[in-house]
Amino acid sequence: MMSDAQRPAGAGHSPPQLSLDAWIAQEYRFAAAMLPRVVSADDRVWERRAFGQRITPAKGSVIAALTFGSYDPDPDYTFHWLRDSALVMDAVRILAEDRLLGEGGEAMFADFVTFSLGLNALSGPRFLATAGDFRRRIDPAFLHYVRSDAELTALVGDRVLGDVRFNPDGTLDIIRWGRPQNDGPALRALTVLRWLRMAGEHHRGEAAQALLAADLDYVAKSCTTPCFDLWEEKFGLHYYTELVQCSALEHGATWAADHGDTERAARYHSAAITLLAALDTHWSDALGFYASRQEVDQDAPEKALDIATILAVLHADRPAGAHSVLDPHVQATLFKVEALFAAELAINADGPGRTAPAIGRYKGDIYYGGGAFYLATLGVAEFYFRLAAAVRTGSSFAIDRYNEPFMTRIVGHGLLGQARWPANEPERERGAAAIAARGDAFMATVRHFTPPSGELSEQFDRATGAQTSAKDLGWSYAAFLTAIAARKKAAQSLDRGAADG
Repeated sequence: MMSDAQRPAGAGHSPPQLSLDAWIAQEYRFAAAMLPRVVSADDRVWERRAFGQRITPAKGSVIAALTFGSYDPDPDYTFHWLRDSALVMDAVRILAEDRLLGEGGEAMFADFVTFSLGLNALSGPRFLATAGDFRRRIDPAFLHYVRSDAELTALVGDRVLGDVRFNPDGTLDIIRWGRPQNDGPALRALTVLRWLRMAGEHHRGEAAQALLAADLDYVAKSCTTPCFDLWEEKFGLHYYTELVQCSALEHGATWAADHGDTERAARYHSAAITLLAALDTHWSDALGFYASRQEVDQDAPEKALDIATILAVLHADRPAGAHSVLDPHVQATLFKVEALFAAELAINADGPGRTAPAIGRYKGDIYYGGGAFYLATLGVAEFYFRLAAAVRTGSSFAIDRYNEPFMTRIVGHGLLGQARWPANEPERERGAAAIAARGDAFMATVRHFTPPSGELSEQFDRATGAQTSAKDLGWSYAAFLTAIAARKKAAQSLDRGAADG
């Protein structure tokens, strides 16, 4: 952990009477100061002694957590994950839009692109040819955790893009892990596309375009093949992976067409259509939710209900239709997720003043006790803020027997006889405000379990609420920032509605 002298400003103790808005402003300052520290963190030299490694993060790398660990008890997260780094850089974009980074945001993005291109060029055979007898430096008790020569030899070409994580000094990770994972290139493509849209492509040159093309080509090639899920536990077909891949390809097809590359545009579009059809098969009438996984061997059926489905909707950010916040089946899935964790986690049993549950990953989770995750609870808040903004700006959606309980909790009465909601402008205004208030209820839950210092770990304990797992997790800070960005948009849409009225 960092000393108090190293803490960013604004991380002091909050008076108990602080309003939710004031706490959010305080925590936003803290998260905005903490998140950039995981990027190009060359001051965080890490001795991975068991594996004979000394890791100095390179410029443009993104470490997953600021606090070191060797499973003693905290996990070792001093890696550059493709998934985490894309989500962090997407939140850095938000800070850049808020003009909180000066010229630093553009520089961070450029360094990230350069580092990512370097990762894409890595080669297992080249590593083996130059590393010598690297196993001599490894503690014999840890040799069984090391990847085989055969696995490393096969790591060539675009297979590197499915390799999930790398050392932040730009070298291959030699530790056995759940590979391949195919969500990372899709998320990185979405992040690059959003940066390109923010200030115009001419600001970023050919490097970003090259990275984007490589990622999209890989997504189009791999999108129908099984892989490990975002939790890095199960091999199969996953709603999360398929949805972020679909969104990347949809946006990628537009990007390619705008650049006159009709062959790529057609290929990306065709693959996206295939993925949309596959995503629809995750819906179960019997269960009343989107199952998070398919074709997984020896999987517990109760794990099909997973917050990963909701995170997929957020990270894909489809503006409307199926697999967006406006999809009644997604709303029904969220209702089931909330009910699951309201009953599953002891910290939700007695929450005076709290009306929204802390959210974990899935039923039966045992990783570091299977507690609530900040990124999950913040993700649910963000979902409501995005839905509120969409409703207020004119969107509507169908009401059926699956999402009617979701809406009844928000508006306080049944809607089954109503074909679409909202039906009129007064209902739109009241409903959008109520949806945003539900988002604030989840933010109040996050506040309840955030220490006065403002630190966000990966989890907080299911029984005590104490922080567990990786400390100062980049994804947790990123999730806070994206949730607040969505909250601001929801508030702006509501304010515009009041002015128009």
